[in-house]
Amino acid sequence: MLIPSIDLMGGRIVQLVQGEKLKLAFDDFEYWIERFRKYPLVQLIDLDAAMRLGNNRALIEMIAKRLPCQVGGGLKTAEDGKLLLEAGAKRVIYGSSLFRPAEPDHIRRHKLIYLEFAEGLKSALGEEALVFSVDTKAGRVAVKGWKDSVDLTPEEAITWLEDYCAAFLYTHVDTEGTMQGFPLDVAAILRACTAKQLIVAGGIKEQSEIEALDAMGVDAVAGMAVYSGAMEA
Repeated sequence: MLIPSIDLMGGRIVQLVQGEKLKLAFDDFEYWIERFRKYPLVQLIDLDAAMRLGNNRALIEMIAKRLPCQVGGGLKTAEDGKLLLEAGAKRVIYGSSLFRPAEPDHIRRHKLIYLEFAEGLKSALGEEALVFSVDTKAGRVAVKGWKDSVDLTPEEAITWLEDYCAAFLYTHVDTEGTMQGFPLDVAAILRACTAKQLIVAGGIKEQSEIEALDAMGVDAVAGMAVYSGAMEA
């Protein structure tokens, strides 16, 4: 399944390369909302919130009311997710807040993955409403708008978090926004790690990739290829 993405920054729809360099920007929201209306799921990300640089809350709420969205970007508490679900989001995406080193005086089940927080989210919001984002840069989990990383492989993160969410979103930051193709071998390895819905993103450039991923039972988010016109959507 193809899942179109809407990334928001500074009140516009944008496409970045590797989460840093602005490549495309649009403010014709009506055009893209109409274009994506036929899809069962759209991914809506507040990049400003993810990077701790403010938010695009009014736009998020407007789009979530009109399209079936999974919404993410800077969610830190169960209340953050609850407000988005009440605003119309179908599911909410948590990423960086799941990966925090344990405080020296805290006893936790994992020193880097905040399993107790994941458990609390499941209890507060319900498993079906939760998508956990495991993004990687140079093979390690990337956090805080991909500016930092933690010493975890995506396989380890997904295996530990398996019991608490409905789906995993994996972004291959090294190829994100480059349209150089998504590494299918990575998708195969991750597919073997989880029975939950697996959605991948990062570098997808053509329909044949979507089909190859679909054959593995993996869904795909496309951004740059859609917005640049390289892929029909």
